[in-house]
Amino acid sequence: MADDRRLKVLSAIVTDYVRTREPVGSRALVERYRLGVSPATIRNDMAALEDEGYIHQPHTSAGRVPTEKGYRLFVDEVARVKPLSAPERRAITALLSGAVDLEQVVARTVRALAQLTGQLAVVEYPSLRRTALRHLELVALGPTRVLLVIITDTGRVEQRTVSMPAGRVVDPLVLESLRTRMNAALVGRIAADVVPILTSLAERAPEEDRLLLTAVADELIEALRPDGEERIVVAGTANLARATPDFSSLGPLLDAVEEQVVLLRLFTDDSASGLSRSGASADMRVSIGSENHDDALSEASVVTASYGAGAGDVVAHLGIIGPTRMDYPATMAAVRAVARYLSRFLAETDDAIP
Repeated sequence: MADDRRLKVLSAIVTDYVRTREPVGSRALVERYRLGVSPATIRNDMAALEDEGYIHQPHTSAGRVPTEKGYRLFVDEVARVKPLSAPERRAITALLSGAVDLEQVVARTVRALAQLTGQLAVVEYPSLRRTALRHLELVALGPTRVLLVIITDTGRVEQRTVSMPAGRVVDPLVLESLRTRMNAALVGRIAADVVPILTSLAERAPEEDRLLLTAVADELIEALRPDGEERIVVAGTANLARATPDFSSLGPLLDAVEEQVVLLRLFTDDSASGLSRSGASADMRVSIGSENHDDALSEASVVTASYGAGAGDVVAHLGIIGPTRMDYPATMAAVRAVARYLSRFLAETDDAIP
């Protein structure tokens, strides 16, 4: 639909309905918005919008409410990512500043996002598969066990316990030599490079080193495998409970939140509709209702953004889940701002680590 006046009418209906949760009538639009046309013209525009499926009348003699199609058009053609206000910027700084490591900044980020948007917030940890190795540490835990510590260039730390086969013990000298050789070969490499490098190391390793190298390599490859479990954190579940009137049944949505695989799919589902003409950055996406391809999310909207240490360097995602009746411009602004803050943190971390 290209009629600018009807877009303005739709925008006013969405804005009013988001604010009041009440169906919007033509009289309310005349009183609250300067649309520059007569009430009769507004009624005609509303009738046309209803015929085209952008709004509907929930009850006889009631006003209109946006449909999923209407929200989609509003986001694509009308909504703009508005700048954050000075208080909102100060709130982000207060909530997120002072974090000293990735664990702290992710924990603060998800809480800040939930507070700023009033929605359920989800933050994905930087993927081990998308980041480069910064350091590998090998620590003997006993005669037959070794602690493998994986540190990436985003500051993410993963630990794995390596067990030696029965009857074999860890030689401290071999362990130190292996740590040095693995770091020399793997630091700065991404997950896709690891297997051929480890294969080459194993072929060149002395016979007495090969057993320990194989055991450590197996755990490292397992941690970095493409279908390995990613980590996410969630905050603001109570915000969904406060939005109960916007959902016919909240139970399935809360169950979906408990399933990390469902949340991760929201970040990786390329078939979901994206934000193409709203003026937002290309790494932001809004999916509405049935676009989420999950029955539990059929009454929800999801706003996501990617983040990374540099331009085009996507290592993970964050976003919010809420009812389709949400303040899209404000929510999109908050999601984008928090993603940018997290990206700056990773960039500073990357610069700070030698």
